[in-house]
Amino acid sequence: MVDFENDIKNCVNALQQGGVILYPTDTIWGLGCDAMNESAVEKVFALKRRPKEKSMIVLLAEARDVLQYVAAPHPDIIAIIESFDRPTTVIYENALGFPDNVVNSDGSIAIRVTTDPFCKALIKRYRKPIVSTSANISGQPSPAIYKMVDSAIIEGVDYAVKYRQDDEAFRQPSRLVRIMDDGGMEVLRG
Repeated sequence: MVDFENDIKNCVNALQQGGVILYPTDTIWGLGCDAMNESAVEKVFALKRRPKEKSMIVLLAEARDVLQYVAAPHPDIIAIIESFDRPTTVIYENALGFPDNVVNSDGSIAIRVTTDPFCKALIKRYRKPIVSTSANISGQPSPAIYKMVDSAIIEGVDYAVKYRQDDEAFRQPSRLVRIMDDGGMEVLRG
């Protein structure tokens, strides 16, 4: 097992200070911050030069955590999430407790329950959801590997994770879905 304990400690410290981290996710390299800290989220928007209308994805460590952050999700949501065979971000109506700049203007929120060991460990240690958005300047390609991350992004974060910086495996952005009332899925991005 690769030792990422030092990265976890440094990330938690940066997140607690309202900072922005650059980290590998179960999909691409991402920018993250405390999803409950409005000013930290503003820093991510500024670093990406991203329009405020575009909401961010939030990462959680466990499927049951969705119940804490979403009002009235589908009754089978935990089983649905646990059945996913690939990284999948779900759009939920009625986000709970998040600052306005994390929630979409229609009140929805995009949440992915991560299966990545590093992300899972980080979120469990931090004990709060974290933002996950592609580590790129808005309009540029999403970085599948660390070498693709723009130097302006690397210089603009409070901590860049060392773990997986030399990983050359290309990963795709997550599938984006909405769960329908009947439990079916509407795929918004395959």
